[in-house]
Amino acid sequence: MRVIITGAAGLVGSALTQHCRARGDEVFAFDREGLDITDERAVRETFKSLHPDAAVNCAAWTDVDSCELDPQRAFLVNSQGVEALATAARLSAASFVTVSTDYVFDGRRENHFYTQRDEPHPLSAYGAAKLEGERRAQAACARTSVVRTGWLFGQGGKNFLATVVERARRGEALRAISDSYGTPTYAPDLAARLRELAELDLPGIYHVVNAGEGASYEGFARAAIEVADISDVRIETVTADALPRPAPRPRNSRLRCLISEAIGLRPLRDWREALAEFSSR
Repeated sequence: MRVIITGAAGLVGSALTQHCRARGDEVFAFDREGLDITDERAVRETFKSLHPDAAVNCAAWTDVDSCELDPQRAFLVNSQGVEALATAARLSAASFVTVSTDYVFDGRRENHFYTQRDEPHPLSAYGAAKLEGERRAQAACARTSVVRTGWLFGQGGKNFLATVVERARRGEALRAISDSYGTPTYAPDLAARLRELAELDLPGIYHVVNAGEGASYEGFARAAIEVADISDVRIETVTADALPRPAPRPRNSRLRCLISEAIGLRPLRDWREALAEFSSR
C-alpha cells in the first residue's frame, strides 16, 4: 500500500510511520516542515505527484490552551487543513483517515462511555475545531474514516501520560488530577488500527482506545508506577478546578466503539497491558 502520513513527527504519526514500514508499505511521511496541511495548493500537488492508495492525517494543533487563546489558528489547522487533505485524497482516489479527539464531547455524563450515538458538544476551541474538521473531511471525501481517540501515551510523547514513568524514575514529585476520566490509548496500538482502517476503506466514525474501564490521571499515574516497579514516588492529587487553565476540559471523556467489532476488528488490548509494555521500554 502506498500511504501518505501527515504529522509524522508526532506521537501517533511516528508510531504509524514505523508500523506501516514494518508492514512493507511504501510510506511518504511528512512533518509540518515537509508539508503544511493549511497550504491547499501544496497538499494537492503532493497527492497528485505521489498517487497514494491511502492517506492518514495525524497532523493537528493539540495544545488545548493555546487553541483557546487563538481559535482562528485552531480552525485553520484542525478544520481547514483536514478539509484540504480530504479533498486531495478524493481527487487522488485515495481512502482518507483522520485522527480526531474525545474532546468533541462535553464529558458531563458521569459513569458513561461516549459512543457514536452520543451527540458531540465540545467545550473548547480545540474540540470545536476538531469536530468541524471531522465534518468538513466527510463532506469533502466520501471515503473518510474519522478516528476519535484520547489520552494518548507512548514513546516520544510530551504529555503527562507519556512522561509519568520517566519523571517517576527521576524521583520527581508528580501532580495528578483525580476527578477527570478517560480511556488511555497506547500510540502503537492506535497506529496499527489506523492502518487497518485505511486498508479496509469502510468510511465512518470510529472510537479507537485501549480496552478497560478507563482511569483518572491519578489512577493512570499510580498504575504506571506500579508496573514500572518504582518506589518512593510522591503523588500530589488535585482537582481539575484547582488548575487555572484557559480551556475547559471534559471531566469524563471515556470512549467506546459500536462499529469496530461489527466489521471484524478485535478490541485493542487492555490499557494496563499496553502500559506494562510501554513501561518496560
